[in-house]
Amino acid sequence: MRLVHRSAGDAVSEHILATEIKTADSFLARTRGLMFRRSIPDDYALVFRFDEPASRDLHMLFVPFAIDAVWLVDGEVTAVERLRPWLGLGKATADTVVELPAGAATDVEPGDEVAVVDG
Repeated sequence: MRLVHRSAGDAVSEHILATEIKTADSFLARTRGLMFRRSIPDDYALVFRFDEPASRDLHMLFVPFAIDAVWLVDGEVTAVERLRPWLGLGKATADTVVELPAGAATDVEPGDEVAVVDG
Protein backbone atom coordinates (compact mmCIF):
# COMPACT_ATOMS: atom_id res chain seq x y z
CA MET A 1 0.00 0.00 0.00
CA ARG A 2 0.98 3.61 -0.58
CA LEU A 3 -0.26 6.97 0.64
CA VAL A 4 -0.53 9.17 -2.45
CA HIS A 5 -0.90 12.97 -2.65
CA ARG A 6 -2.41 14.76 -5.66
CA SER A 7 -2.35 18.56 -5.71
CA ALA A 8 -5.65 20.33 -6.32
CA GLY A 9 -6.21 20.79 -10.06
CA ASP A 10 -3.37 18.41 -10.97
CA ALA A 11 -4.98 14.99 -11.52
CA VAL A 12 -1.94 13.69 -13.44
CA SER A 13 0.92 14.33 -11.01
CA GLU A 14 1.10 12.39 -7.77
CA HIS A 15 3.60 12.23 -4.95
CA ILE A 16 4.03 9.27 -2.61
CA LEU A 17 3.90 10.39 1.02
CA ALA A 18 4.38 6.96 2.61
CA THR A 19 4.80 3.29 1.73
CA GLU A 20 4.56 1.77 5.22
CA ILE A 21 0.87 2.22 6.08
CA LYS A 22 -0.71 1.13 9.36
CA THR A 23 -4.41 1.51 10.13
CA ALA A 24 -5.65 2.30 13.62
CA ASP A 25 -8.88 0.35 13.30
CA SER A 26 -9.63 -0.71 16.87
CA PHE A 27 -10.57 1.41 19.87
CA LEU A 28 -7.24 0.60 21.54
CA ALA A 29 -5.20 1.38 18.40
CA ARG A 30 -7.02 4.72 17.96
CA THR A 31 -6.51 5.61 21.61
CA ARG A 32 -2.82 4.72 21.57
CA GLY A 33 -1.99 6.25 18.18
CA LEU A 34 1.73 7.08 18.21
CA MET A 35 2.05 7.34 22.00
CA PHE A 36 5.06 5.71 23.65
CA ARG A 37 7.00 5.29 20.39
CA ARG A 38 10.48 6.77 20.18
CA SER A 39 10.25 7.53 16.46
CA ILE A 40 8.62 6.45 13.20
CA PRO A 41 10.24 5.66 9.83
CA ASP A 42 10.41 8.40 7.17
CA ASP A 43 7.99 6.49 4.90
CA TYR A 44 5.42 5.69 7.63
CA ALA A 45 1.78 6.75 7.95
CA LEU A 46 -0.80 5.93 10.62
CA VAL A 47 -4.33 6.16 9.21
CA PHE A 48 -7.46 6.62 11.34
CA ARG A 49 -10.72 5.93 9.44
CA PHE A 50 -14.14 6.87 10.75
CA ASP A 51 -17.69 6.20 9.48
CA GLU A 52 -18.60 9.84 8.85
CA PRO A 53 -17.10 13.33 8.93
CA ALA A 54 -16.98 14.97 12.35
CA SER A 55 -14.67 17.17 14.37
CA ARG A 56 -11.57 15.04 15.09
CA ASP A 57 -8.87 16.11 17.51
CA LEU A 58 -5.33 14.87 18.06
CA HIS A 59 -3.01 15.30 21.01
CA MET A 60 0.70 14.70 21.34
CA LEU A 61 0.78 13.54 24.96
CA PHE A 62 3.54 10.89 25.29
CA VAL A 63 4.66 11.42 21.67
CA PRO A 64 8.29 12.67 21.89
CA PHE A 65 8.66 13.73 18.22
CA ALA A 66 6.84 16.15 15.91
CA ILE A 67 4.40 14.90 13.27
CA ASP A 68 2.41 16.22 10.34
CA ALA A 69 -1.33 15.58 10.66
CA VAL A 70 -3.68 15.58 7.67
CA TRP A 71 -7.49 15.67 8.04
CA LEU A 72 -9.56 14.35 5.09
CA VAL A 73 -13.21 14.21 4.06
CA ASP A 74 -13.85 11.80 1.18
CA GLY A 75 -10.14 11.95 0.28
CA GLU A 76 -10.01 15.75 0.12
CA VAL A 77 -7.69 17.53 2.54
CA THR A 78 -9.56 19.79 4.98
CA ALA A 79 -6.57 20.72 7.16
CA VAL A 80 -2.84 20.09 7.58
CA GLU A 81 -0.90 20.89 10.71
CA ARG A 82 2.54 20.25 12.22
CA LEU A 83 2.08 19.09 15.81
CA ARG A 84 4.82 19.65 18.37
CA PRO A 85 6.13 16.85 20.59
CA TRP A 86 4.35 16.35 23.93
CA LEU A 87 2.26 19.56 23.75
CA GLY A 88 0.78 19.67 20.26
CA LEU A 89 -2.98 19.77 19.72
CA GLY A 90 -4.89 19.76 16.46
CA LYS A 91 -8.56 19.71 15.49
CA ALA A 92 -10.47 19.72 12.20
CA THR A 93 -13.37 18.03 10.43
CA ALA A 94 -12.54 14.63 8.95
CA ASP A 95 -13.66 11.11 8.17
CA THR A 96 -9.98 10.11 7.91
CA VAL A 97 -6.95 11.42 9.79
CA VAL A 98 -3.38 10.63 8.76
CA GLU A 99 -0.30 11.02 10.97
CA LEU A 100 3.06 11.30 9.18
CA PRO A 101 6.64 12.13 10.13
CA ALA A 102 7.25 15.87 10.46
CA GLY A 103 7.97 17.34 7.03
CA ALA A 104 6.25 14.59 5.05
CA ALA A 105 3.15 16.73 4.37
CA THR A 106 4.97 20.01 3.66
CA ASP A 107 3.47 20.30 0.15
CA VAL A 108 -0.03 19.10 1.13
CA GLU A 109 -2.69 21.83 1.26
CA PRO A 110 -6.44 22.00 1.86
CA GLY A 111 -8.28 21.06 -1.33
CA ASP A 112 -5.62 18.51 -2.36
CA GLU A 113 -6.39 14.79 -2.48
CA VAL A 114 -4.71 12.13 -0.35
CA ALA A 115 -5.54 8.44 -0.71
CA VAL A 116 -4.34 5.03 0.41
CA VAL A 117 -3.88 2.91 -2.73
CA ASP A 118 -2.86 -0.71 -3.26
CA GLY A 119 0.24 -1.51 -5.24
